[in-house]
Amino acid sequence: MFTCFRNDSECGAFNGVIKTFSLNTDSLIEKYKNAELQLRFLKTEEEKIKAKLNRIIRKRKKKVYSSLTETIENIMKEGYKKAAEFRGEGMLYNMRETIKNHVHSKKDMFEGAKNTMLEKLHSLMRDILETLEETMKESFELSFKTDGSSLPDVSTELDMVKKHYHQLADEEINAQSLYYLDDREIDNLITKAGPRVIFKNNLKRLKGKQEHAEAADVVQEEQSSNQGPTVFFQQCEQEHEEAADVVQVLPSTSSKGKRKSDLQAESLKCSPAAKRRCDSDTKILSEVKSIMKQIKDDINDKEELGAFIKNKISDLEIDKRELVGVFGRSGAGKSSLINAIIDEKNLLPTGSISACTSVMIKVEANTRSLKYEAEIEFIKKEEWHDELWSLKTYKKGDDDYRDMVKKLSALYGEEWRDKSPKNLIEPKYFKNIPEFLASKRKSLSCDTAQELSQKLRIYTKGGPKQEDGYTAPQWFWPLVKSVTVRVPHNELLQHVTLVDLPGNGDRNKSRNEMWKQIVVDCSTVWIVAEITRAASEVEAWEILKSAHGLIGNGGQCQQIHFICTKSDPADDRVPKNKEAKEEVMNEFQELSEQFSDKGFKVFTVSADEFLKRKRVKEDDNEIPKLQDFLQNLNDCHSETVNYVNGAYGILSLIEGARCSKAGVGKADDVCKVLEKNMREQLDQVKRAVDEAMKDFEQCLTEGVKNSKTSEEKLKFFLDRDQEPSFFKTLEAVVWKYGIHQTKKGEQINLNTVLASCLTDSIDEEFRKTFPNDVKGGSFNGVISRFSLDTKSLIQKYQDVKLQLIFLQTEEDKIKAKLNKIILKGKKIIYNSLTETIEKNMKKCYEDARKISGTDALKKMRKTIETHVSSNRNMYEDAKKTMMKKMNILMTIICKELEETMDHSIKHSLKASALSESLPDVSEHLETVQQHYSEVKRSQEGEMTSQ
Repeated sequence: MFTCFRNDSECGAFNGVIKTFSLNTDSLIEKYKNAELQLRFLKTEEEKIKAKLNRIIRKRKKKVYSSLTETIENIMKEGYKKAAEFRGEGMLYNMRETIKNHVHSKKDMFEGAKNTMLEKLHSLMRDILETLEETMKESFELSFKTDGSSLPDVSTELDMVKKHYHQLADEEINAQSLYYLDDREIDNLITKAGPRVIFKNNLKRLKGKQEHAEAADVVQEEQSSNQGPTVFFQQCEQEHEEAADVVQVLPSTSSKGKRKSDLQAESLKCSPAAKRRCDSDTKILSEVKSIMKQIKDDINDKEELGAFIKNKISDLEIDKRELVGVFGRSGAGKSSLINAIIDEKNLLPTGSISACTSVMIKVEANTRSLKYEAEIEFIKKEEWHDELWSLKTYKKGDDDYRDMVKKLSALYGEEWRDKSPKNLIEPKYFKNIPEFLASKRKSLSCDTAQELSQKLRIYTKGGPKQEDGYTAPQWFWPLVKSVTVRVPHNELLQHVTLVDLPGNGDRNKSRNEMWKQIVVDCSTVWIVAEITRAASEVEAWEILKSAHGLIGNGGQCQQIHFICTKSDPADDRVPKNKEAKEEVMNEFQELSEQFSDKGFKVFTVSADEFLKRKRVKEDDNEIPKLQDFLQNLNDCHSETVNYVNGAYGILSLIEGARCSKAGVGKADDVCKVLEKNMREQLDQVKRAVDEAMKDFEQCLTEGVKNSKTSEEKLKFFLDRDQEPSFFKTLEAVVWKYGIHQTKKGEQINLNTVLASCLTDSIDEEFRKTFPNDVKGGSFNGVISRFSLDTKSLIQKYQDVKLQLIFLQTEEDKIKAKLNKIILKGKKIIYNSLTETIEKNMKKCYEDARKISGTDALKKMRKTIETHVSSNRNMYEDAKKTMMKKMNILMTIICKELEETMDHSIKHSLKASALSESLPDVSEHLETVQQHYSEVKRSQEGEMTSQ
């Protein structure tokens, strides 16, 4: 039923009735020539009101649909509130009965939800009708019932606009392609300077309005929905649409009169050849995207082949996003390093001000506006309520108690000391951040980096008073889950996000889960430590040791960089840098079993020196090398190659289907050969995956047999019970479900300790089967070698050459897509070992929490040891879970490969009868083919030079 509100506004809401609305002005113009101008005005008003109504419907339909859940949620609040008050013995039973009774007594809530939705739907309908009627009535009266004697004579301007209108119409420039006109095309269309300048100015303003509206819609849609993909537990493939082409504008200038882009150019030191290539790639990509946008608009998707082609064009848009995780203790210089690398001295607050270790900060490019923006995501109100209650479980003097006191003092001052958790959740304490209570994100927008930095302090830093004298009535960082900072005009962040990460082991579950997900998705990890203590920095090396599973086999990290900060100018700077690098490399050798030394590098930097614009040798201060690394991560060339390659294939398909009547007879022969090749290739893939699964099962079986090694490691940890502070440490561990980071930086994770017998048994085989560098080839390269042998077929069957070119590009695309699926899937598979153990241990941790009084440490230890010894089947369960997920991944790979290529063969070689309505793309094909050859030559030149 809700299909009457299609997300694609081109299809038309209410089964197209808005789209087809018309006053029949075209036929009236023919009949009433005296009123032609007024009728043309009404015709344009029709289009405007339909566009306006589509936007209203798109926004309001979300509210209509979500009102069902919201009504239920509002009615259930009272039940949840009562249930949350239970503590102690029988808590679970009392909670369950309270919720059950509340639902039983509120059966009318379903009828209430229905009535609320219908009320909102009726309200939307009334607004649509009123807006439509009032707008068109007003336009009608203005055009036919208004005395225009006082209006100026615009006949000359009208003639000029009509001339431009007819010029655009002759060139088949419509409302969509108008936005893609460049200066060269406008110069050819409008030869006189005066009218041309006016046209360009008006087009620029029109683009600005369009982008502003689109950006607002994108932000709202991103905030209101986070719908995952459908492949592999909704995690295996996350592709985001790129933003529309942004209008080119001059960058802002600083008080010193130097444009920021000029400063970046100085710091990046891009070679002229690299700059020319990037500019050329950008121009080619823009032109090819414009062509494909026009083709997509011209294709009739009512036919099967047209719909297939439109989907293929949409699939060309893939947002490449690389995550660089920045780790290190507070005060190591992470913020200064990030500021220096992206050339924004005042963006992230720096200094020895105490930082909030729970807030992660993501820094990325702002592609939507020229402002410095920040988006603040809060934890849920219920999560904060749980944290407030947890204070009762801490003992004064414990690390967790002190941390919680800091949070409470920052948010409430001293008022919290005589208030109950129930009182502290009252709305009056959050009047300055209503977004927290409404479970929404808070947005900040500023003209300068420094202004944004000042506004962010209360969301990212401690209180009540900073060392620079800055004070605030309230500090909101205890409620913050993450902060995303967006920087305009920054080429280094085009496809890269830098993430300043705190340590893990946060008591807040959602923050801990976010930390884990970010670490898993990092393609590069930067470990930051001061140069004077780099090799002995406990926290830095603990991060690598404890997170090696998430970074390595359980993640997608390809590069680990150890960055020694504060390598400031001194007479002995060069030998000190050399010594620090050698010490770090020696320390890293102890981790060689867990990480390959191929991707490990050490850098020595001085952010302060770099930001002061002092001329230094690159080997002394290696920030320029890190900038070069980020520039290569962005890799605008690969984006251009992939898009142009795909576009060339699609245009070849269209032209081949449209013109290849002569090749219809041979198409069946080619299909038979292709289908035979595909069966053979699929068999190879299945054999490779089967072999990998057998190897994994054999390794895991050995791991289960060696479970005693994990239990010995657990015993080694528990044997520390003679240490004075061990009880507090163990108490923190069980309260955080086995994961804790001590104040000294020690990372404790009992779940990974227990799972180590399994992960150790499989690590080497897993790295070989699923290398994080996808170019290495998963399953011993069988995916990268997959081929239907289209190259040799092109030589043999020239009549269907264009269709075979399309299939050749489809091979490349499906292999790239499968590599992404495998990369996502292998993380889920590997981490399932620890997650299964963690689920099994959950009850043990909860039981250990309840222990207090005499011999509490002894009893807590006994509880953990007894649970582990009586639940040894958890190792076998973890093995079975992993093998099950592995089997799912194998099924998805084979199915995706077979269905995609089979679909492509069918539509390219068996659809000539459906090609009558396809547009003539011969000229576009020739243009894109030239660009394709150009980028291919450039790519081959790069590979030769390497």
